[in-house]
Amino acid sequence: MSSQVALMVLVDIQSSAKISGILRLMFARLWLWSTPGLEFYKHMGSGKNGGFSIHPSGTHQALFCVFQDGPSLDAFCQSSKLIRWYKEHAKDFFSVKLKAYSLKGQWSGFVPQITTQAPQSGPIVSITRASIKPLYCLPFWRKQPAAEVSLQQSSGCIIAAGVGEAPFFRQATFTIWESQSAMDQYARQGAHQRAISASLSGHYFSESMFSRYLPFDAQGSWKGRTLG
Repeated sequence: MSSQVALMVLVDIQSSAKISGILRLMFARLWLWSTPGLEFYKHMGSGKNGGFSIHPSGTHQALFCVFQDGPSLDAFCQSSKLIRWYKEHAKDFFSVKLKAYSLKGQWSGFVPQITTQAPQSGPIVSITRASIKPLYCLPFWRKQPAAEVSLQQSSGCIIAAGVGEAPFFRQATFTIWESQSAMDQYARQGAHQRAISASLSGHYFSESMFSRYLPFDAQGSWKGRTLG
């Protein structure tokens, strides 16, 4: 089985460092690709308040990376200037390492590898992302707020963040759940089910990925919540 491992970082940057944070979001890609062992990454912004709003946030950012193995990821976490800057200038900072156990689709042509079996119990991570076709952007966003409300009200959701590579068109959702059953229960709820059904039947997406991960080695907190 592959030794590939992923990292998700969520950060809310202090207001005093907002401009520096935006510059890093624009230009950090110039040196990230030279990271040893890095196979894929997305440096993303977020909606207002770190949510799923069409209005962009000036301080919330996310970094998703996939490394060829654990030692490469560990070396990045210890030496990355971007991670160090985030920690020094964050109001909120959360990071978690991930091993994939279920995956459908791709992200910018990249397909992560399955690296572990589905857990029998305990928390899981879901990452869903999509490139929305321009003609379907407005219908998609009309349905999204109701799904977000039902997500926020779901008792089994530990952490949730809406992130994206570009406003409106390339969006992703990162969630941590108490268990697989908690996530499945949310997926069957009306607002979310209607949004997914409409998206699939309406061919809203030019590309999508639905993935599940086993989380480990979490650090920090997000909006007052942690993963023990």
